[in-house]
Amino acid sequence: MQAVMETLFDTVYLISVITIGIVMIRRCKGERQFRLFGCMAVVLGAGDAFHLVPRALALCTTGLEHYTAALGIGKLITSVTMTIFYVLLYYVWRLRYQVQGRKGLTAAVYGLAGLRILLCLLPQNQWLSAEAPLSWGIYRNIPFALLGLLVILLFYRSAKEQKDRAFRWMWLTIVLSFGFYIPVVLWADAVPMIGMLMIPKTCAYVWTVLIGYSAMKRECGQEK
Repeated sequence: MQAVMETLFDTVYLISVITIGIVMIRRCKGERQFRLFGCMAVVLGAGDAFHLVPRALALCTTGLEHYTAALGIGKLITSVTMTIFYVLLYYVWRLRYQVQGRKGLTAAVYGLAGLRILLCLLPQNQWLSAEAPLSWGIYRNIPFALLGLLVILLFYRSAKEQKDRAFRWMWLTIVLSFGFYIPVVLWADAVPMIGMLMIPKTCAYVWTVLIGYSAMKRECGQEK
């Protein structure tokens, strides 16, 4: 039952976010912020597919233990693409609120993203092992969490200052995604049921994508 339900959920998620992303790219009417948002959604879905597809195959066939290498590589790719996702979201913020300059802020975003990707690529992560060290799961997520916190603060402040109702909850979707993700990193190996928090974490990302899509429909004159 778990295999069927989880596979169904992941399939709906991947198809939904990638489809919405493609629709946004095609129908953004030249609005750069929404084209970028669409690219961001495609990166999110395509990156997650590298982990979720092998996981679905494992659950529906011989079990996770027989797909350790594929799942590890998938996690690595997903870790990198999620980092790119937040860099793109930062540029959505710049475009939406017409931010100019702020070179120090941009340098901080690239610095945290680069550090996160570098840490993910180090062999100490042991991606291909079933006994990957928890310590490195924490190390590589420290700059990722700081990057997420930075993006949270930017969207919260800008949406509030400019009374941007369309994006007023963007900061909350990111808070929720990290709130559900961090316990999985810390305790899922010891308490497997905590891994179920990946479901609401995924829902938070869907909410993020839907915020951008809904804003595009209103602001590009596509609502009937």
